[in-house]
Amino acid sequence: MELNCKQIVSELLKLLNQKQREVISRRFGLESGNKETLEAIGKDFSVTRERVRQIERDGFLKLEEAQNKYQKVLQCFDQYLKKNGGLKREDLALADLGGNNFKNQVFFLLNLDKTLVKSSENEDFYPFWSKGKDYSSFAKKNLDLIYDKLKKSGKPLKLKELASINQDTLISLLETSKKIQRTLEGLYGLKEWPEINPKRIKDKAYLVFKKEKKPLHFSEVANLIPASLPQTVHNELIKDSRFILVGRGIYALNEWGYEKGVVKDVIGRVLKEAGKPLAKDDILKKVLGQRLVKENTVLLNLGNRKYFKKDSGGCYTFRTS
Repeated sequence: MELNCKQIVSELLKLLNQKQREVISRRFGLESGNKETLEAIGKDFSVTRERVRQIERDGFLKLEEAQNKYQKVLQCFDQYLKKNGGLKREDLALADLGGNNFKNQVFFLLNLDKTLVKSSENEDFYPFWSKGKDYSSFAKKNLDLIYDKLKKSGKPLKLKELASINQDTLISLLETSKKIQRTLEGLYGLKEWPEINPKRIKDKAYLVFKKEKKPLHFSEVANLIPASLPQTVHNELIKDSRFILVGRGIYALNEWGYEKGVVKDVIGRVLKEAGKPLAKDDILKKVLGQRLVKENTVLLNLGNRKYFKKDSGGCYTFRTS
């Protein structure tokens, strides 16, 4: 596709007169790689920006009459959009179709295709191309519904939970939105949410735990957050209730079932939840499921007669008096 675009654009420019060729080439950055404004080109030509616009328009009219020379490219665009559900965000389409070197050529050819419609960028959407003029209203209507659904849920959702729309169309639709973003786990949420678009260290740390899905030492978390210091990360983990200290410098998320407290507190909860005396091995198993510590640490705490007592059968209970 890249080589075809370069060759076709070169052949098309030969159909234009010198002034049309220079205007269009500079406007789309077809040779230099840098797009230029109407004003800049008009200044060089000593004409108004409207005159430059007219030259550009005349050049496009001439090229439209030679559609047979780039019909295969137009068919390629049509197939590409069909594959992506009928629409595609502009920067993603240019990267897919033109690679790193020929994005400007693809953009130029897209503008020649009268069957396609470009929806301009605004506060809600990135610019995108589609197979018809109805896609702008279609996109706005459905993204508003998805936004409201996410707002109501208060949490990221799976793609299939968002809307009953063809999956390819839905993915392309979501890519155009400035308000909805995909998480590393493949879920979708609102860009304004800290867990979707984190700005603070503690929110970035939360996403690290969600991605790694296991307890981590605070230094490991810092290594996974660009330009962060271990002590800064540690301080944030200490202060935020989402993170539970489960070992020496090791933290986990409370949503994984971990609860706050030192080893003594964990033993107390285990015994309270059991509602009966427990053997040493049973206590060890449950406590070590909550804390990444050595067995001796648990046994030392269990031997604290101020809090726990051992009955004649070798089982332990929480001392109440």
